[in-house]
Amino acid sequence: MEFSGYQEDLLQCLYLVQGVVEKRSSLPMLSHVLIESNSQEGEEGIISLGATDLEIGIRQQCKAEVKTTGAITADARKLYEIIRELPSGQVRLRSSGNGWVEINSGKSRFRISSLDPKEFPTITGRKEQREESSALADQFISLPGPMMREMIEKTLFATSPDETRPNLSGVYLETHKEGKLRMVASDGHRLSLIEKKVDLPSLPDWPSVILPKKGLVETRKLLERSEDKIELSIKESVVNLRKKTTELSMRLVEGDFPDYQQIVPKEHRHRIKFSRDDILSALRRILILTTERSRGVKLQFEKGKVEISVNTPDLGEGTEEIPTSYDGEGLSISFNGRYMMEALHVMAEEETVILSLKDEMSPGLLQTEENDQFSYIIMPMKIN
Repeated sequence: MEFSGYQEDLLQCLYLVQGVVEKRSSLPMLSHVLIESNSQEGEEGIISLGATDLEIGIRQQCKAEVKTTGAITADARKLYEIIRELPSGQVRLRSSGNGWVEINSGKSRFRISSLDPKEFPTITGRKEQREESSALADQFISLPGPMMREMIEKTLFATSPDETRPNLSGVYLETHKEGKLRMVASDGHRLSLIEKKVDLPSLPDWPSVILPKKGLVETRKLLERSEDKIELSIKESVVNLRKKTTELSMRLVEGDFPDYQQIVPKEHRHRIKFSRDDILSALRRILILTTERSRGVKLQFEKGKVEISVNTPDLGEGTEEIPTSYDGEGLSISFNGRYMMEALHVMAEEETVILSLKDEMSPGLLQTEENDQFSYIIMPMKIN
């Protein structure tokens, strides 16, 4: 196989496959990128770059002038680093046989090892598999890329890092008959929920699924600075996401997501409004006097103000006071300060935050005055 392309085009295509490539696998092939071409020789055509870790797969098309068709593999990280350091202009890649790939650009010459492309694992969701399931070809959701990216950013951070709880390690996706797409994430201590109005297909059996965290990290990267629409489809245990020249597939997380509706507070006796920037700045300062094992902060609400405090043995204590619109009776509750900060960070476009509470022992509901599509539930904690 031999082809040439512009350094900028190749670099962008290789960048998108880096996150999928397995870096610590016992299978050397999983650290490689598969480069294929089916274009006619000598024409301005397309090459396809693919990578997989057996759970997530990506296939990226890239413009190139194909001289000889075929397939090669190369170490994805090393190839990316070489292409990144080359000057702008044409780059030529050629399979020289005997397990080597040559890279030429101007006076730069490199040769890196290659493995047999016939041994490359099947990339989940590739074109051949889509054709086999043509009966489901129309069962997809089409939505704006920026919308999908926002939904990922406002849920992904709340997933559980505990590998023994796989059903909480991803983000729950479900649709509603009224044309809403909802994503939910929880680690058992807090829950993040966002829903958006979208044009849904008439699919009564559209499944509710758990999307894997790594797959969503790569989806977010794919949607960076993109206004393009994406197509989301589900086939058995695999979800496929397509955006123009890129297709990303991921195996769904097995297990049942908890009944999150039971966690969402239904009764609110207290509603406290405050500036997002005020409380975020106060929490940044106050958390300096906490440790990784204890991020608890106490919130004491009085008329017109909230006092935020910490008291950490061997470190010290601190107090911050910010104004609020609260005019009820005195109220005291403690939360994990880092959990609060993470929610406030994804509210970057908002100004006024509303904390709704039933009492001092019940979960708190964080929303914003400007956007009721996003809800964040945080469990209270005891501080000695």
